[in-house]
Amino acid sequence: MSLMLIYALLPLFWLFVNSTKTQGDLFSTFGLWFGGHFALWDNIRDTFTYNHGIFVRWLGNTLLYVVVGAGGATLLATLAGYGLAKYDFPGKRGVFAVVLGAVAVPGTALAVPTFLLFSKLGLTNTPWAVIIPSLVSPFGLYLIWVYAQDAIPKELLEASRMDGAGELRTFFTVSLRLLSPGVVTVLLFTVVATWNNYFLPLVMLSQPSLYPLTVGLNQWNAQSHTVGGQAIYNLVITGSLLTVVPIVIAFVFMQRYWRSGLTAGSVKQ
Repeated sequence: MSLMLIYALLPLFWLFVNSTKTQGDLFSTFGLWFGGHFALWDNIRDTFTYNHGIFVRWLGNTLLYVVVGAGGATLLATLAGYGLAKYDFPGKRGVFAVVLGAVAVPGTALAVPTFLLFSKLGLTNTPWAVIIPSLVSPFGLYLIWVYAQDAIPKELLEASRMDGAGELRTFFTVSLRLLSPGVVTVLLFTVVATWNNYFLPLVMLSQPSLYPLTVGLNQWNAQSHTVGGQAIYNLVITGSLLTVVPIVIAFVFMQRYWRSGLTAGSVKQ
């Protein structure tokens, strides 16, 4: 456990320490300790104001892609997974095979075909080029499917139907509450995947004002290698630290919804 904590926390410690350094101190001081001048607040201010505040625009783009893309993916995965777990229909085995196959395909392998498809539709270099592919989460669907099979007793659904509740009302008032741990798990996975998504926006977007944080920070990092480009490694590191903070807050906020045994006592055996 100690080794795993060191492995997980050491990069974050390095990121915080070097976010407090000036551009000169980054290369003249020890990487795992603070420099002579504590410049964290100056670096944060410069990160938000550099190039007319483009970092704020990238942050807003990332939030848009996460809220619409990850939120939509969680909703669709929950609806589809619940339907596959609790209803029988022709072709169910085929759907199961397709979902498993989709889980096995890496997202990078689909980036180029997706780009060609969206190019034909005229959607490249638009927010929809990032949002629409993010709405599909085969792993999230499979996770909800497996979780719903045991989390929602069929006797509870039958009791709800006997009381006159329709399928939608049963889902939103009964099933969704029992599915909340699984839904939060899928939401966290999709939020992290969308927040850290790099290759798809890199392929789909060419306008800097549409970039998410991942692509934008990489552009800042690469500009030192261009003719006349300015090295701003201190802003890249500070921006990376600021990028991590919302994910940490999301985990801390949503972990309280992680519950187990919500169905205990709901059905008398």
